[in-house]
Amino acid sequence: MTTEDKKVIITIDDIDYTEDQLSDEAKVCINHINSLQQKINSAQFNLDQLSVGKDAFVNMLKASLNPDKE
Repeated sequence: MTTEDKKVIITIDDIDYTEDQLSDEAKVCINHINSLQQKINSAQFNLDQLSVGKDAFVNMLKASLNPDKE
């Protein structure tokens, strides 16, 4: 059994490229872009957690300052 190589298609400005069409510099740029996107996604995930945690503590503070409102 043989398996056909699956080529990765990269679309930039609505133009499709295969890896063999890209220069080494372009491949490095793509690797950096992918790495940065992962870091952005991770940072956004962490920011979401921090924001929810902060909101929880703000609500706890408000509740402790106004115990009659519970």
